[in-house]
Amino acid sequence: MASSDKDTPAAKKSSVFHRLYVGTGAFDIVGKRKRWYLVFAALVIVSIAAIGVRGFNFGIEFVGGTQIQMPAQGAHGTITAEEAGRVFADSLGKQASSVQTVGVGNAATVQIRSESLPQTDVSKVEQDLFAQLQPLGANGQPSVQAISDSAVSASWGGEISRQALIALGVFMVLVTIFLTIYFERWMALAALVSLLHDIVVTAGVYALVGFEVNPATVIGLLTILGFSLYDTVVVFDKVKENTRGLLGLTRRTFGEAANLALNQTLMRSINTSIIALLPVLGLLIVGYILLGSGVLQDLALVQLTGMLAGVLSSLFLATPVLVDFKMRDPKYKQQAERVRSRRANLARKAAEREAAEDDFDASDDDALAAELRKEKAYAAAASVPARTPKGTRPQPRKGRPSGKRRR
Repeated sequence: MASSDKDTPAAKKSSVFHRLYVGTGAFDIVGKRKRWYLVFAALVIVSIAAIGVRGFNFGIEFVGGTQIQMPAQGAHGTITAEEAGRVFADSLGKQASSVQTVGVGNAATVQIRSESLPQTDVSKVEQDLFAQLQPLGANGQPSVQAISDSAVSASWGGEISRQALIALGVFMVLVTIFLTIYFERWMALAALVSLLHDIVVTAGVYALVGFEVNPATVIGLLTILGFSLYDTVVVFDKVKENTRGLLGLTRRTFGEAANLALNQTLMRSINTSIIALLPVLGLLIVGYILLGSGVLQDLALVQLTGMLAGVLSSLFLATPVLVDFKMRDPKYKQQAERVRSRRANLARKAAEREAAEDDFDASDDDALAAELRKEKAYAAAASVPARTPKGTRPQPRKGRPSGKRRR
């Protein structure tokens, strides 16, 4: 038999998108939460291992150091980051922490970062850079004044690190208070688990790849934590709506109601994430590839990493953790038992009806039909008046007619 149109790949794809849009609970996310726990646990373990083994590449703002900057336009042509790094290494006998070109065209500059240097070493490097690369000043002529330097002390970098940690702690406390007041303690705790996952994974990616950690990274991290929290609040608000009065009902368990809420907000979360990632990708492409800005690169990379981790944890981690927390409550355990008892009772009744229907086989149906035909025939025969033969009819009596008297 030829397969129907519903079995074609196009029909199956349309069915998946249809289930995404209607949100009827077709995707069992909560029921398969153990496999999601394994995935997120693996991500966290890899991230912690990367942090412990490779560590972070802190920027000059955190560890202190010296930065030398000059125009990328020289008397002999464009000055590349490789050339500037080579001159620095030849001048001091050690490599710079980082050398990069920022901006494009005439506005492009070359930035050299290193550990804190004494002023004599800074002056020597500037003289060597001018002698070999001849950077152009504002008047279009080679000028040593076109090379500038700045220094950041290690104590100032430590203060920046301390303030960043304080900001992160205040953010977490405020999030906990808000979620506890608006929702409940278990939702607040589940949201914190999701946020901690996002922080650890984002930090692990930075440690693994070697991205520089600077103030722009901290700003981006706080931004993506807010985005992750927004997505979690949207899902939890739907969970709260679906579970209102649940303890008095026997239609769904808490886990099934939460899974339905996830399905109902799944398409919204996907659309929101895509729309939010498009500007970040534009920032990464335009800001870094075209303009060559290191700050924009760091900001875009932390947002891209954190948003992806945030949307995954909001959908596949926060709600399943919430379900496990709620199912520790005896009231929800008893409600789940009542749901299972009701379903078992309905299944038993359905099985009994099916067994009763199976007792009537084809021979029984034929015999019953024959009996019905006989009954109908008997009823039809009983309804027809009997006919007596002519020879057996009784003859009328002779004599006077009845009712007449002889005179």
